[in-house]
This record gives sequence, C-alpha cells and structure tokens, in this order.
Amino acid sequence: MGFIALIDYGMGNLLSVSKALEKAGGNIRIIDRPEQAEGCSGLVLPGVGNFGDGMRNLREHGFVDTVRRAVAENIPLLGICLGMQMMLESSEEAPGVEGIGIFKGAVRRFPDDRGEKVPHMGWNQIEHDGSNPFLAGVPSGSHVYFVHSYYADPADRSVVAAECDYIFKFAAALGKGNVFASQFHPEKSQKRGLAILENFVKKCNSGEK
Repeated sequence: MGFIALIDYGMGNLLSVSKALEKAGGNIRIIDRPEQAEGCSGLVLPGVGNFGDGMRNLREHGFVDTVRRAVAENIPLLGICLGMQMMLESSEEAPGVEGIGIFKGAVRRFPDDRGEKVPHMGWNQIEHDGSNPFLAGVPSGSHVYFVHSYYADPADRSVVAAECDYIFKFAAALGKGNVFASQFHPEKSQKRGLAILENFVKKCNSGEK
C-alpha cells in the first residue's frame, strides 16, 4: 500500500490530522522536504494561521511546486482550513501575496458589521447536492467544525462542493477532479469528518487517477 504525505511547513495541526487520517485507514507520513513526497498516493495540505505566513513557509520549504505537481499528475489532494485558502490565487489577509492558484478566485474577510461574531467558530451545517464523491456518506445538512475569519470566493462557482450559511452563504468546501478542500476541519468534525477522510483515503488507496 502506498503512503499519504502530510505536509509539515510549520503551520499545521499535524498530530490531530495525522491521527484522524490513520483512523480513516491511511498510511501517513509527515514530510518536511519536497523529495519525501515522491511515490505518495495522496497529498494533504493542512494549515492554521495567516495566509501570508503560510505561503511564505510553503515557498521556503519548496512545497508550492509539489502541490501543483500533484494536481497536474492527478494525485489525490486534500486541503484543510488555511490549506484550502492557499489553493486560491490571493487573500485579503495578505494583499500582494500570491496563492498556489489551483482554484481561480480570492479569499475574503467576513464583514464585522452584520451582527454575527467574527471569527466564525464552532459547529455549523453544510449543504451540498451529493455530487462530490469526497462527500459520500455525509448527508446535506450535516454539522462540521469551523474556525475562520476568512472565506473562499472562487471565480468559478462550479467548484463549490458544499456551502455553509453564516452571515451569508459561502463556500465551505471546494472540489475538482481529485482535489478536495474544506474550510472546516474534518479531523475535528467527528463521524462526518471521518467519513470525508475515509473517502479521501479510499481514493488514495485505489490508485485511480
């Protein structure tokens, strides 16, 4: 069985993500150098913190090309929280900093003047149409765990895999091909999050590209 590479660039909750992926059946290797991703059957980009710091650390560790190459080679790729945000082109959190650009669009800050607390923190529902295979076994209306002040605003709405309604409807997850990215934390979302991770691990273990 191949291994799933979990990227350590200094800004991820690696232990909880690694344990959750292992519980989902994954053979996980935490990597801190790009060459360690060679031969992986899947790649995971976690992350918490600032968009600018995250992109700087990714570049300093040499992982931007690793992530882009995984997409080009159709290797299953999972992005979590900041990991998802960095898959877009830019963020209001760090003006002028270029994202990885897997998805066209920008990351924007929730407005503070709508009567809701920012950051958006805690359990909330996601809605989806059931078409994304990474959400198999996760009914629309399921509760998952969020902690964020910024949200993804993709230029192409067809990549929105799930939405959440907080202040307004926003993209809770993005997906295209073998790429799935969630603003929420599947590793903290109990059985619904575990189902998503199991779907990802199955895709990695299947060898399908």
